[in-house]
Amino acid sequence: MRAYVKFSPDSAPELKEIEVPTPGPGEIRIRVAACGLNFADLLMIKGTYQDTPDCPFVLGMEVAGVVDSLGEGVENFAPGDRVAVFGGQGGLAEMACFDATRAVRLRDTMDFTTAAAFQIAYGTSHVALEHKARLQPGETLLVLGAAGGVGLTAVEIGKLMGARVIACARGAEKLDVARAAGADHLIDAKREDIREAVRALGGADVVYDPVGGEQFEAAFRATRPEGRILVIGFASGKVPEVKPNHMLVKNIDLLGFYWGGYMKFRPAVVTDSLAQIFRWLEEGRIRPHISHRLPLDRAGEGLELLRQRKSTGKVIIEP
Repeated sequence: MRAYVKFSPDSAPELKEIEVPTPGPGEIRIRVAACGLNFADLLMIKGTYQDTPDCPFVLGMEVAGVVDSLGEGVENFAPGDRVAVFGGQGGLAEMACFDATRAVRLRDTMDFTTAAAFQIAYGTSHVALEHKARLQPGETLLVLGAAGGVGLTAVEIGKLMGARVIACARGAEKLDVARAAGADHLIDAKREDIREAVRALGGADVVYDPVGGEQFEAAFRATRPEGRILVIGFASGKVPEVKPNHMLVKNIDLLGFYWGGYMKFRPAVVTDSLAQIFRWLEEGRIRPHISHRLPLDRAGEGLELLRQRKSTGKVIIEP
């Protein structure tokens, strides 16, 4: 089978023919129909992601497809079942094996592309905003990187939770995407002073930050007393310096958040969240935005779109 493999820490990933994997005890093997790309894939390539596997490994964190084979002890799935899986790796391939506990059965009405697009992005935003930041109706939510994979879902979910949403993104095209997702106010990070623009709108109660760097610093200064800042990631490549004395004076909470970590110490938080997201999806209350769909032999191109921030919403690879 073909797979997009990183063979060593110093090598770039390559599309190669490798052996079809055999499912171990408690695992299912699926024929991959779609794989969602994430910024974490880029960090894995660099070896800087917190859960980077040992080389060699196949990239691709979230997939959807059809169960092909069962490992010993698997009783709740059968060959032919349609599933979505957050596997953490292995998805950029024609076939992949995953722990059966990470799989969710799909309704026949849900297409594979949608199923591969929503788990990490919507899961991250829902758990971060509801469980971690406890966003309340009527509060003001500032979303940085608002047209990206997770940022766009934060705009949608923030609106569903009754917040006033300020979307910050680079350029008119990306801001149009954020507006379509429900943003109430738009800030162009290319040409506007984020701090002053947010302050002119009354400040932020909750900040959702997958960007870091200078945008974090500007958002911090525009956060209201008793505000909460969600540290989601550092797409800018710069980890900001935090001044605890400023947090103290303004009574601001800085909340570190890693969605995948909950699978290790409180998996029910993730599974309960995904159940809610599935309901919203089936009710048509959320609609994953997919800017690019590419075949497996163009996976490198898809990752480059993320690296250069040329995509909006999700990039999906379809083996």
